Amino acid sequence: MTEEIITSGRDIPFIDPVLNIWHWQIPLYLYLGGIAAALVFFSAYFYIRGRGNELKTSVQIAPMLAPVVIVIGLLALLLDLRHPAYFWQLYTTIRFNSPMSWGAWTLGLIMPLSIIWPLTYLKEIQKYYEKNKFFSGILEWLERMINMIKPVKSLIEWFTVNRYFLAWVNIILAVILGVYTGILLSAFNARPLWNTSILGPLFLTSGLSTGAAVIMWWSRSAKERIIFSRIDLLLIAVEGFFIIHLFMGFLASGAVQIEAAELFLGGEFTAIFWIGVVVIGLILPAMLETMELFGYHIPISIPAILILVGGLIFRFVMVEAGQITRYLY
Repeated sequence: MTEEIITSGRDIPFIDPVLNIWHWQIPLYLYLGGIAAALVFFSAYFYIRGRGNELKTSVQIAPMLAPVVIVIGLLALLLDLRHPAYFWQLYTTIRFNSPMSWGAWTLGLIMPLSIIWPLTYLKEIQKYYEKNKFFSGILEWLERMINMIKPVKSLIEWFTVNRYFLAWVNIILAVILGVYTGILLSAFNARPLWNTSILGPLFLTSGLSTGAAVIMWWSRSAKERIIFSRIDLLLIAVEGFFIIHLFMGFLASGAVQIEAAELFLGGEFTAIFWIGVVVIGLILPAMLETMELFGYHIPISIPAILILVGGLIFRFVMVEAGQITRYLY
């Protein structure tokens, strides 16, 4: 028999509050929200810059994916809700101090606008896919449906004429949505890993990087791929800067923040974070994109897939690790 002297109950498992209720639905929702925000942002930004005809994929084609991605993300979120039938109650009030309220209203606004934007380019999209019988058939059917519903046709015509105004609204909403995917976590003050103001801009930058990867992969234009490869290199550098300062801030803080950082510095998330996120999602794509810029032929799908995989792993790791960290009460 072993005699044990208990001087504190702190070591008893689960004596401290543990949050372990968010599973795959939430990181997938945050991931898809970031991609959608990026697609909407780049389409509006380059239109305002007057490069709509030069960068056709980013301005005219890729935005078609935004509403699809948003819908899939919202379905994942609904699967996570305890009472999904009451989600509409989020739209019966506005709470300016609630990130969830900001997110709900931003998604409620950006969803219809993300549908309207590609519809203002329906003729251009039809020309882009004229050799694809499947897509051209869908687009022709869609055009007939729009022409049959006069109010919808008038609305799209109005937005086509006022596309510049729509672009500015989309930029604002896209930035809010991209930042919100990080603020949704940082609002949980009781979780040290999430309780940092860096998460908002970090998730925004990561979302822009994954969105740039989608456009880079989708584009048929070598010039457009090079432009977005350069943009992505810049975003990877900024994302790396934020990650470094995230851990610097934790290590310079109190015991609970240091404990949170140690999950990635020798703890259980070390390998998956530094290999899956930093190496696969940041360093390797940056090396391949740099080689491409210096004239080496690299299939664009490789760095794009690496960025998308790294971004997904990043959100899964941050959500899972954040639920483990806690303050010592």
